[in-house]
Amino acid sequence: MNSNATLQNELTQHQKVTRIKFLQRTFIMLAGSLLFSVGLEIFLVPNRIIDGGITGISIILSHLLNVPLGVFLVVLNLPFLLIGYKQIGKTFAISTLFSVVIMSIGTSMMHKVSPITIDPLLAAVFGGIILGIGVGLVIRAGGSLDGTEIVAIVFSKKSPFSVGEIVMFFNFFILSSAGFVFGWDHAMYSLIAYYIAFKMIDITIEGLDQSKSVWIISDEHEKIGDAITYRLGRGVTYLNGEGAFTGDNKKVIFSVITRLEEAKLKSIVDELDPRAFLAIGNIHDVKGGRFKKKDIH
Repeated sequence: MNSNATLQNELTQHQKVTRIKFLQRTFIMLAGSLLFSVGLEIFLVPNRIIDGGITGISIILSHLLNVPLGVFLVVLNLPFLLIGYKQIGKTFAISTLFSVVIMSIGTSMMHKVSPITIDPLLAAVFGGIILGIGVGLVIRAGGSLDGTEIVAIVFSKKSPFSVGEIVMFFNFFILSSAGFVFGWDHAMYSLIAYYIAFKMIDITIEGLDQSKSVWIISDEHEKIGDAITYRLGRGVTYLNGEGAFTGDNKKVIFSVITRLEEAKLKSIVDELDPRAFLAIGNIHDVKGGRFKKKDIH
């Protein structure tokens, strides 16, 4: 086997996960699935509030047919697990199956537990928070609790619509259906719960201490770079750039900061070069390099 073939084989082969990482992922998926079950059976379902996706369809069918919710959660997600196996991979499919089964068992165990509140607004808010955290944990561990996004991925390849647009259409249809089944006031509460859950998923996946990438173009790049290093305690990388209009060579400062440091960074740039170009963007995850903050005085 030549070197190119060996390299390709190393890149395409899945690396074995260590036992510790496997147990960590399993525990996170277990916790996320059980939290999702709590959000459903202790808050949403008793107050006739639904979530989006397959979960929402399952709640409606469970109500209409008087069949345990957990049955529909497993049965309706199974076809999408097969699609996910082909489109995303074996590990994802197994992780999702595990999470869905735990979620189904959890809803069955908690079905007879009395709801914490019968106020639909409180149920929508706190149910949405708990649901979002549960889904976010499962996604962070490499699984999923709903097959809607898998379907959206498949449809997006054969249509001009993005994954987000397809998911939005599905959920609009599902949440609208709740109005005919549970009443339009409950449909509106469902929309509140869905929105809160959506936001909590982002927070759980990205973390509260969200990182930000920074690009700065300035003739005072050395002063600004040193200030970021010594006054913020962040590492700096200089990139070579060229102005498309002028053809002048430029130094581009790249760094990663937290959102709490954003105001101070803007102050540093404005102080050293008010005419500098500054761009700041959100980063979902940071790993490796020298992102760890240095002590500053």
